[in-house]
Amino acid sequence: AAAPPPARAQQRPAEAAGDAGLGPAAAQEGAELAELAAVIGATVPTGFEQTAAEEVREKLGSASRISKDRGKIYFEVPARSLPQVHRLRSVDNLFVVVQEFKDYQFKENKEDALKDLEDLVKKLPWTDPLKVWELNNSLKKKKTKRKKHNLQSPASRGKLSDGGEEGGEDQNNTNDQEDCAQNPVAVEPTGGQDTENPQGVTSRNGVEEEEDDEQSDVKAEVQASSESGSRAGEGQAGAGEAKVLRFRVTCNRAGDKHSFTSNEAARDFGGAVQEHFQWKADMTNFDVEVLLNIHSNEVVVGIALTEESLHRRNITHFGPTTLRSTLAYGMLRLCDPQPTDIIVDPMCGTGAIPIEGAAEWPCCYHIAGDNNPQAVKRAANNISSLLRKNESKDSSTALGVPLDVIQWDICRLPLRTGSVDVVVTDMPFGKRIGSKKKNWDLYPACLMEMGRICTPGTGRAVLLTQDKKCFAKALSRVGHIWRRAQTVWVNVGGLHAAVYLLRRTSEPAQDTRPFW
Repeated sequence: AAAPPPARAQQRPAEAAGDAGLGPAAAQEGAELAELAAVIGATVPTGFEQTAAEEVREKLGSASRISKDRGKIYFEVPARSLPQVHRLRSVDNLFVVVQEFKDYQFKENKEDALKDLEDLVKKLPWTDPLKVWELNNSLKKKKTKRKKHNLQSPASRGKLSDGGEEGGEDQNNTNDQEDCAQNPVAVEPTGGQDTENPQGVTSRNGVEEEEDDEQSDVKAEVQASSESGSRAGEGQAGAGEAKVLRFRVTCNRAGDKHSFTSNEAARDFGGAVQEHFQWKADMTNFDVEVLLNIHSNEVVVGIALTEESLHRRNITHFGPTTLRSTLAYGMLRLCDPQPTDIIVDPMCGTGAIPIEGAAEWPCCYHIAGDNNPQAVKRAANNISSLLRKNESKDSSTALGVPLDVIQWDICRLPLRTGSVDVVVTDMPFGKRIGSKKKNWDLYPACLMEMGRICTPGTGRAVLLTQDKKCFAKALSRVGHIWRRAQTVWVNVGGLHAAVYLLRRTSEPAQDTRPFW
């Protein structure tokens, strides 16, 4: 007999339940759910795990554990804190942990190893994680309802869902929590079909187009469960009241000592999930995404809480090398912005860094610039989108954002010497934009000009580059004005890159620019 998912969908804290007109029993049940402890897993930009852990401690008061599997952290919060969890700036994707095995012993024989994974499904404590997943869905339903009045126009929706401008980098970026090779797979176990999913846990096929349909499906499940008390997969009479959940399994595997592939693990584990809950497998239009993360001997089973990566929160107009908002947040946090700081991104591209800065550090003033007119136009459009977003939240308090965008020459910035507190920028890697050869001239000139505009003694710079050899040489030439304080190794679209924190020396800069 199939075991049903032991959870009710419409569950809130007692006061919310009272507002909804539910009885004392339902209110009590909602209160118990709100106090339920949930272990949350989060994927974060590789290299910024500590930054994410610090943000969780500051905003949620929870201690985090950084996984051996780079690019992941785990922390425990009460279920009522889910809205605040979704507002974290440093996390890409969220999932609730069903169970974690720190030293799982895989059998050497492939069939035995896969059989153990199948048998594991029946032993896992699904009850509380499914309650957390259902509460998360009810929160998403409310959020979607609020957005109904501010739907985007078809034209802007097209821009959002068009992957052309976002380019290959963003697709690669979504999995940069893994340094070693991953094979993320989503498998429909009934047909035995192995379908590669290039973006792994972070992608959703056609999420923009199908969002409304999926939310309405979730709403139907919430209503069916709360009104009739029926559970998915029970097969009771009046089956029209209960909706069979659709699911898929996504497996991320790293390590060379496994006798099976990610495809095989997801297929067999997914088959066992289907048999256990009597859910329906669906690769694209699913309600539940079960995650099977395998890193050497560490195994984590989870249920996804995000439909698409949270790093997409700010950007609507993408360029060929759009930086993820979560990585931008990590870079900004590294320079420790203080109120009234003037923060400049002299090579802003689509504006990911200054837009993230203006949203999270509104007491600073942010200046974005680029020499490419198309990039400046995209940045301006993204700023306009942010303004519209702020207005839709509360038009009575919308005051704009402390951010300007300008077209300029990085080597001849129209800024007074010593007038800037912080420079944060994503420097050309010399791959999609520019070339490694040009970087040998560009990097020293950039560092000199950044040193000129930064305040001696207190100025900081946080610079991202993959061209580490060129950067090291350029830095050695300007050692009298910049000192390297910290290096964070990151993975950007499969490229091993570095984020450098530089501190401005007290040496005065020489302004060699001619007067005009």
